[in-house]
Amino acid sequence: MDADEVRERAADLPREPGVYQFLERAGRSADGDGPDGEVVLYVGKAVDLRDRVRSYVDPRSERIARMVDRADDVDVAVTDTETQALLLEANLVKQYQPRYNVRLRDDKSYPLVQLTDHEFPRIEVTRDPVGDDPRSPGTGRGDGGGATVFGPFTDKGRVETVVKALRETYGVRGCSDHKFANRERPCLDYEMGLCTAPCVADTGIDREGYLGDVEAVERFLAGETHLLADPLREEMERAAGQQEFERAANLRDRLDAVEAFHEGGRELVADSGDERVVDVLGAAVEGRDATVARLHSEDGQLVDRTRHTLTAPEGGEDRLAAVLAAFVQQYYAERPLPDALLLPMRLDDGDVRDWLDREGVAVRVPGAGKEGRLVDLALKNASRPGGRDDELGALAETLGLDRVQRVEGFDVSHAQGTAAVGSDVTFVGGSPEKSDYRRKKLPAGNDDYANMRALVRWRAERSAGAEDGDGHDDRPDPDLLLIDGGAGQLSAAREALAGAGWSVPVVSLAKEDEVVHAPVGDLADHSAAADGDARSRTYDWPSDAPQLHVLQRVRDEAHRFAVQYHGTLRDEVSTALEDVPGVGPETRRRLLRRFGSVDAVRDASDDELRAVDGVGARTVEAIRQTL
Repeated sequence: MDADEVRERAADLPREPGVYQFLERAGRSADGDGPDGEVVLYVGKAVDLRDRVRSYVDPRSERIARMVDRADDVDVAVTDTETQALLLEANLVKQYQPRYNVRLRDDKSYPLVQLTDHEFPRIEVTRDPVGDDPRSPGTGRGDGGGATVFGPFTDKGRVETVVKALRETYGVRGCSDHKFANRERPCLDYEMGLCTAPCVADTGIDREGYLGDVEAVERFLAGETHLLADPLREEMERAAGQQEFERAANLRDRLDAVEAFHEGGRELVADSGDERVVDVLGAAVEGRDATVARLHSEDGQLVDRTRHTLTAPEGGEDRLAAVLAAFVQQYYAERPLPDALLLPMRLDDGDVRDWLDREGVAVRVPGAGKEGRLVDLALKNASRPGGRDDELGALAETLGLDRVQRVEGFDVSHAQGTAAVGSDVTFVGGSPEKSDYRRKKLPAGNDDYANMRALVRWRAERSAGAEDGDGHDDRPDPDLLLIDGGAGQLSAAREALAGAGWSVPVVSLAKEDEVVHAPVGDLADHSAAADGDARSRTYDWPSDAPQLHVLQRVRDEAHRFAVQYHGTLRDEVSTALEDVPGVGPETRRRLLRRFGSVDAVRDASDDELRAVDGVGARTVEAIRQTL
């Protein structure tokens, strides 16, 4: 896109917050020809979409200039607030991994508030939360190895004001573990009224009372604003009544920050009991083409937005209702239904309405309020020009398959042949379907091909076998199997499929060069593999190809799930190390994580053993004598 094209495209955009994506036609060659489809080059957020996109008329760096030059179009998604935009931006960057988001100034982190899971939890503002998932709770009140994290937030100053007010009201500690441990007297925070001194038993609060205050803080951070606003308001009114006007003014400013704290990232939908997953649909029709925009929220947060095109029915007043009914029936036929559907109008198909009712889906047509604003947002997104093609459609077209909606990924993990395990993860519509994840212990052995053959045969036999008994796998057959590995792993998987008589398309994706291996001919014909014919063809797609991105997500998730299970299993294995004097459970875990097996520990040098935390000369000697 040149400057005039960017300026022209920006002129059509709304002056509202949202997310924008620079897109390139997939596989575009030097002369501009290539297959249909689009690749996401860059994802960004904006308070004003029109102004932000217009700024790319004069790119701020050579790298961004190259990105704009490569782009063929700009797509946008409108949101209610800047916070919703940054959450959606983070999700899209994680999903599509655009190459130009790597080292950009906009690719920054936002302040979060976390409560650690220590015996006496601490509160802190951070950009680097404890644990792998910044939105998941910790493992319980333990050693601080996890945390409950809230956010992100866009105004760091407001966050710090609110956290200080929480500490003054509820006395939750903010000190480091080192400062908290082994104290004989309370610190200055106690004297300033910021902490109730749980560190000093005979002076401060007891653990039960402290955890009660922590629970109140968690409830406030989860959205119950009154838990902090009400005490602040009472204190402000008391200060004003005593003519302490400067203090009353400070409390008023603090109250304003508290009441605005949840506004920017307010929940998309009202609290509706058990409705954790909510989809919002909007539709627009222009001639023979119809567009349906789907906003997907989980726990009140916008996590995804998709647009879909359909052929609109012939004229009539109910065209939009017919489009929505057709979309609901087709889209959710093989996808999990949400807990609730918010629509701009009543569905005109009685059969679809009855189906949703039988499945327990709450269907609402909100006229106003929070849910009404969200339907308006979906309608705006449906009416916006442009959109990106379905990456699963690109995958199906490239591989020559009719459709690819359900993909299962397989990987194996072991430590030099010990604690061997396999993972089987499922993606539906490009997203993880965790209820359909499976895992299996495999026979010990340092043969990756044999391990993969055993794992796939286990899956195939359970699917192709009898439909009763505990050994049957009642999950739907996938449209594609993805094997983590190269041509060797693919050949082993095909042998297993042929042996079980399960005709399912299968490919593999190697980590080393990100090349896809596929059988020669029909991807679902494994008869040649049964005869020892392991020939395969390769697809070396560009790094930004959408069909590669979806396979990489499945492959990486299968690897993560296998490694996680392997680590759990390995830590539980009873080994000869338990007989070594002076080697406790934690040291055993360190030794096994460092060397992988008891045999490797036995073969390690003294220096290599002493390099493990907790292993000294005396422990090394005990290991030598015992093993």
